[in-house]
Amino acid sequence: MYIVGLNGSANQDGNTSFLVGRVLEECSRQGADTILLDIGKIMNEQKNGYCTACSNPCTGICYKGSRLEEAFEIMKKADGIVVGSPVYFGSVSAQLKAMFDKTRRIRANKWLYNKAGVGVSVGTSRFGGQETALKAMHDMMLVNGMIIVGDGYIDDDCGHHGVCAMRPAKDDENAVKRTAISGRRLVEVCRATVGIRNL
Repeated sequence: MYIVGLNGSANQDGNTSFLVGRVLEECSRQGADTILLDIGKIMNEQKNGYCTACSNPCTGICYKGSRLEEAFEIMKKADGIVVGSPVYFGSVSAQLKAMFDKTRRIRANKWLYNKAGVGVSVGTSRFGGQETALKAMHDMMLVNGMIIVGDGYIDDDCGHHGVCAMRPAKDDENAVKRTAISGRRLVEVCRATVGIRNL
């Protein structure tokens, strides 16, 4: 089993990276291989940072030979994906949105179809837009045919939209607890759905 984490923050070592990393740690404890991708860094290296629909259907020419193409190849091999973002004006970071805007070719080829995905979000205040950011992540996953997983597990509770944290995330005991629960649930769903994925 292979789980990919997407740190959608411009900060490689910040709150979002911490939370996504904690979910990946639990996935590892459950027997999965994991990798963390820093989307901010990957997108900053793009010559064309935003999708302009330069080809239709998308050929992926704008990111050919780049780290974004490598990231998409890694995501293609995944069973599950942890998508994380800080809250920016009630939604996701520009870096994460720009990356998903460039998944037109991935969507056409159904590379993320039936992969399980869980969301992680962190804001400045307790009610700082985390759930609306998670909803934006859910939309990105749904458009790619992914299976959305919440932050619940049978031994705990049914959960909610995903991990919602207030910064500093490492001090948010509830959020840290929810990362472990989310990791267990993600691996459970990945195992249960392996037969319907096109890997």
